[in-house]
Amino acid sequence: MIICIGAGPGDVAYLTQRGAQLIRDADVVAGFEAVLNVVRSLIPAEAQVITMGYRDQVAKLDEVAVEHHAGKKCVVVFMGDIHFSGFQYLERVERACGHPVESLPGISSAQILASRTKVCFDETTFITFHRRGDLTPFKRHLVHVLEDQRNAIVIPCPWDEARSFMPWHIAAYLIEQGIPPEHPVEVWENLTRGDAEWHGSLAECAEHRCSDMSIMLIRTLAPMASQIEAAPGQAETAPAK
Repeated sequence: MIICIGAGPGDVAYLTQRGAQLIRDADVVAGFEAVLNVVRSLIPAEAQVITMGYRDQVAKLDEVAVEHHAGKKCVVVFMGDIHFSGFQYLERVERACGHPVESLPGISSAQILASRTKVCFDETTFITFHRRGDLTPFKRHLVHVLEDQRNAIVIPCPWDEARSFMPWHIAAYLIEQGIPPEHPVEVWENLTRGDAEWHGSLAECAEHRCSDMSIMLIRTLAPMASQIEAAPGQAETAPAK
């Protein structure tokens, strides 16, 4: 058995009950060190722990696949939710195993941010730059999202200097593409611990520096008005002609 588990946004309290039980029952628990540290208290003392990084993840996942094919109960732990910002890692797990694997959803930092900032996903678009490959289509998509007067929740790319696309890079790029610099922006770091919360404009964000553990909200300049019925005793505003 092998299953990929979303561990939540950095605090074991956000891990689902089923995810926690699967880790407690596992023979092998694998993942990046930062993610394993989140669930360390749940890993059985007798379990084999396979820690990996960006450079050796393919070789380490091959080790996990060997244990899986030997009949061991294997769990690969992802930060957040697999299908928000970990799908390429899931592809690597499936390539190592040679077949599709089950995945268990987790709570994404995007969901926590939406809750903290009171934005809803039917008026908001989620985009992640935390991925390999060409970011150009996703950059264009972000521009179109803001032009369409939607909010955007964005996970930056914190990798090496040649590829990084952090909040200040994102802000500068958007301004270059003609997005108004007065767009309200929020940057949150270590979201579940509330260590840092920054508010400003897109122009100010281009000068603001933050850590790799960041996520940003770019608010629309034209928020949608409430569409629920008027409160009792409150007259409805007639639509403009």
